[in-house]
Amino acid sequence: MAKIFVEAYGCSASFADSEMISGLILNGGHTLSDNSSDSDLNIVVTCSVKDSTANKMMYRINSLKSKPLIVAGCLPKAEKENVEKYSENASLLGPNSLGKTLQVINSTLGGTKQIALDDTDLSKVGLPKVRLNPTVGIVEIASGCMSECTFCQTKLSKGDLSSYRLGDIVRQVQTEIKEGCKEVWLTSTDNGCYGFDIGTDLPSLVNAVSEIPEDFMVRVGMMNPMYMPRIKENLIESFDNKKVFRFLHIPVQSGSDKVLNDMKRGHTSGTFREIVNKVKERFGDFTISTDIIVGFPTETEKEFQKTVELLDETKPDVVNLSKYSARPGTDAAELDQIDASEVKRRTKIIFEQISKLSMESNQKWIGWKGKVLFDEMTDEGIKGRNFAYKPIAVEDKVELGQSHIVEITGATVKRLVGKIAS
Repeated sequence: MAKIFVEAYGCSASFADSEMISGLILNGGHTLSDNSSDSDLNIVVTCSVKDSTANKMMYRINSLKSKPLIVAGCLPKAEKENVEKYSENASLLGPNSLGKTLQVINSTLGGTKQIALDDTDLSKVGLPKVRLNPTVGIVEIASGCMSECTFCQTKLSKGDLSSYRLGDIVRQVQTEIKEGCKEVWLTSTDNGCYGFDIGTDLPSLVNAVSEIPEDFMVRVGMMNPMYMPRIKENLIESFDNKKVFRFLHIPVQSGSDKVLNDMKRGHTSGTFREIVNKVKERFGDFTISTDIIVGFPTETEKEFQKTVELLDETKPDVVNLSKYSARPGTDAAELDQIDASEVKRRTKIIFEQISKLSMESNQKWIGWKGKVLFDEMTDEGIKGRNFAYKPIAVEDKVELGQSHIVEITGATVKRLVGKIAS
């Protein structure tokens, strides 16, 4: 029996993988350590989406290699040789190789490096898990995607779309709720194409999960705009259920149709505009989150300005901003890159713009009063979410998993500020 430390970086699917790895560790007779210094073996579940993230991962891998180490997640699958430069003795576990977790652990503890990057037929639904947050159940609904984006390593890491069966997902959600979760995240590489390979779709899944009778909330995870025309009408209907947070994360990435075409995104800026307009017309208060990449190799000043215009027009509530970084193995990495100082200049313009948009969006909530589920522990205390998934902080003493009626009294760029009204 060994003491094993597990840490994760990246998207919600990566954190879900770490929860399942921890569950398999306990089922295998080992124990979990709270820190890397007190462990017999360290496991880092990695992300490779951006250069800055990958560099952080490499630094972390280097700092952990004095003990037996397993590098799991997307990075070893997408950049095996690069990982091995930093830790030649580390075992490698791919994002779709969780079925080999215990085998890799036992081999590594015995002093033998093992590489398990090939996909196993193990579904990630129904695996044991140790939750990072007892209030939130992260449920992976699929692995892989249908896209061929020229800037992204995800396809290299996770392969083609493989959706999990709707009934299995519903049973997993029931388990999450039975074990005390008040909030369920439906997550995958791209929720928008969920079910296309097995004869179903995301709206059908959201409706099925919403029919579970217990008291809980559902957060529908990221979906790319390219699949929205196929599901948008039924998806909008599914958000009419009070159990579903009125929140959509739709990464548009650019306001330029030419750049989107060069990225092989499969959608236009108009696709994004249409879904934003439809949900806001239907529901009014509805949180839109999107992603923007600044400095893609073919982004001219004219194309950049189209992104600025799109943001001003659609006014998303949350924008995740990234500088383009050339990722190994992607098509866009072979293109001539824009000068770093120019990318920095454009990034500053967008950053100032989205800070202004977020502040204006949050200020509109001052005076609102309603139910808030306190679902997250942060360095600043416990934070909650209302029906539109707006982050809310209160000075009152609250406990994780509780719901309270809150009145919003102020706003910052990142959150709403309120007080308990009941």
